[in-house]
Amino acid sequence: MTSVQGTAVDIPTEDGTADAYLAHPGDTNPRPGVLLYQDAFGLRPHLRSMADRLAAAGYTVLVPNVFYRHGRAPVFELPEFIDTTARPEIFDAIVPVMQSLTPELAMRDADAYLRWLEGSPLVADGPVALTGYCMGARLSLLTAGTYPERVAAAAGFHGGRLATDAPDSPHLVAERVTAELYFGHADDDPSLPPEQIERLEDVLTAAGVRHQCEVYPGAHHGFTQKDTAAYHQEGDERHWVALLDLLKRTF
Repeated sequence: MTSVQGTAVDIPTEDGTADAYLAHPGDTNPRPGVLLYQDAFGLRPHLRSMADRLAAAGYTVLVPNVFYRHGRAPVFELPEFIDTTARPEIFDAIVPVMQSLTPELAMRDADAYLRWLEGSPLVADGPVALTGYCMGARLSLLTAGTYPERVAAAAGFHGGRLATDAPDSPHLVAERVTAELYFGHADDDPSLPPEQIERLEDVLTAAGVRHQCEVYPGAHHGFTQKDTAAYHQEGDERHWVALLDLLKRTF
């Protein structure tokens, strides 16, 4: 593990400026780039700590505020410990913002995030890796299929709505994916029922995508997020092993 430096950065996009967090090893040498996509609660201390952990393993990690059109992070007023069972009103603010980030807008932004990484002296030349959580898992898959030549690997954890009947469902980009993919699914997740897990697996296999999809027993939706009531330590530890293994195979 190495020392880590974390800084706030601004990323110009077609629609404004996305604030973001950048974490990288303290020696400032170019390292493989990782784009980390947030969950629904947004850019906050816990996600920064996740980026720091990846940076300590030898990567330059960018965590954009994908909700930047609604303000700089924190976009929502959140308690230090997030329990949506006790505070269901939290989602009253979050859901409309999530819904406003259409796949078209998200992929327009993804181009800006990838260009920023490509231009950073802290990022090694070549394709980057992606990892995403909750809604970020969808963004990870969509980005891998939209910009295949710029993505070497992509992971998603406790993702929801990955393979729906919607015409813009993320699984429909599978035939364009060239990256290696890994998905760690939450167990008994209403946002990703068994039929969607099977559909995703079938589509990735048919497209010849290198991939692994696993269901984490006992881990609920949001299991990697230590600042929430959904946190599941065993699932989180397994996620770190899988993610770091993927990155080691990639770079």
